[in-house]
Amino acid sequence: MRMACLLAALSAALLSSAATAQTSEPARGGVIDVATIGEPPTLDPMASTADLVGIVSQHMFETLYTFGSDWAVVPLLAADLPEISADGRTYTVRLREGITFHDGSAMDSADVLASLKRWQTVASRGQQAATHIASVEAVDPLTVRITLKEPFAPLLSLLAFNNSAAVVLPEENVAVPLEKPVGTGPYSLKERKPDQYIQLVRFPGYKPREDAANGYGGARHQYLDEIRFVPVPDPNTRVEGAVAGQFAYADSIPVESVGRLQGGKTEAVTLKPFGWPVFVMNTKQGLLSDVAKRRAVLTALNPEDMLIAGFGSADFYAVDGALYPDGYNWHNEEGVSAYGKGDPEAAAAALQEAGYDGSTPLRILTSRQYEFHYKMAEVAAEYLRQAGLEVKLDVVDWATLTQRRQDPAAWDIFISHSPFLPEPSLIGVMQDTSPGWWVSEAKTKALNAFNTEADPAKRAALFGEVQRVFYDEVPAFKVGDFNAVAAKSPALQGVTPAPWPYFWNAYLAK
Repeated sequence: MRMACLLAALSAALLSSAATAQTSEPARGGVIDVATIGEPPTLDPMASTADLVGIVSQHMFETLYTFGSDWAVVPLLAADLPEISADGRTYTVRLREGITFHDGSAMDSADVLASLKRWQTVASRGQQAATHIASVEAVDPLTVRITLKEPFAPLLSLLAFNNSAAVVLPEENVAVPLEKPVGTGPYSLKERKPDQYIQLVRFPGYKPREDAANGYGGARHQYLDEIRFVPVPDPNTRVEGAVAGQFAYADSIPVESVGRLQGGKTEAVTLKPFGWPVFVMNTKQGLLSDVAKRRAVLTALNPEDMLIAGFGSADFYAVDGALYPDGYNWHNEEGVSAYGKGDPEAAAAALQEAGYDGSTPLRILTSRQYEFHYKMAEVAAEYLRQAGLEVKLDVVDWATLTQRRQDPAAWDIFISHSPFLPEPSLIGVMQDTSPGWWVSEAKTKALNAFNTEADPAKRAALFGEVQRVFYDEVPAFKVGDFNAVAAKSPALQGVTPAPWPYFWNAYLAK
């Protein structure tokens, strides 16, 4: 799969890291503070789709597979890629030997079996996979067999993803809610002080892979002694803390602050293209359970005005309705003609025809911890008011938003964003159980055809029908494409630009 500029950036960074490793091994030691957009709602990586949870928890927990620098699935706790039967229904997974959990116990197939059963119950992505899984069994202490009801091409990507993740836990520690955050990762939890920090320390029993670092895969070296994730909800405070040298890394920096990051104690890190802001619509309950009203919202919104408000300069965004930009294998133009109308008058007529009463509020749930979410919400609200809708903005902290969006009675639209994911079936709205709860016969038919096809070229063509149904039924509004900016200390080396930043293989230059 071609991943355009993002892959070029990742590959260049990895080549640079490899060259550095050949000349000298980075020094071990040091502590870094990483400023995040807030307090994660949980440290259970199965229980949340919030990126913040994945950013922190991926240092403690590991999955059977992960993604390499070209977004291909690569083994992590699995010894290698699975053996797949000729009919595409049986996956035989060999496990690495000598893997130890943070509590000192050894990982085996019983742990994997218990974890995958928990994942299918607790995690929204596990629930998505569960509908296709006939059985999971432990063949021997180092072998697990997954049998599918029918071929399901996204399975390995679902097992690899760090969001609603299929992490491996000790068999004795699979209670819900999670009692102890014990994983196999390079860092373990030492202390968590809510709203102050999450302190991770090097796990001495960690066994890295022997292959070279490769995106999220390959060797994960523990150069740093300690990583502290510090919640800093205010974006300007994150910027000023980075400028002052308070943070070695600050995530999600407003683009208008890039000028403040030049030189001195910090520098800008840009990931281009990063992903897309998204207005997820509540198809299950309330005003937007009516597809005609969702189509009216789509007609009303002007994506360029929203992107200008959110990012200021065209250097940081692109007006694009395709779910994947040009240069990605999944790019197509099916259904995109419905995008970008910005026509409140036409939307008003559509709302009247759909029977809107003129007084029922449209509740938009957003947060200022991602400032561009809030700025886009303000612009969207004005366009929707021009279309005759009564709009209410509910502005909450990010942790509250991730909890409140689980309640279909609490909102009509919530604002989020997503990186461009390597497998389209990982997109939140593609899951029936994801907040928004988009379920339809047309969606099921299009996704089933797409997901049961193994040939990549045929799958790319079939994704056109998925995107056409997306625009016909409007479960969400893709605002456009955007680039992400973070701040990094020049002393912090070995950090590869990535959608979910990670700090194994990172080190402090002497």
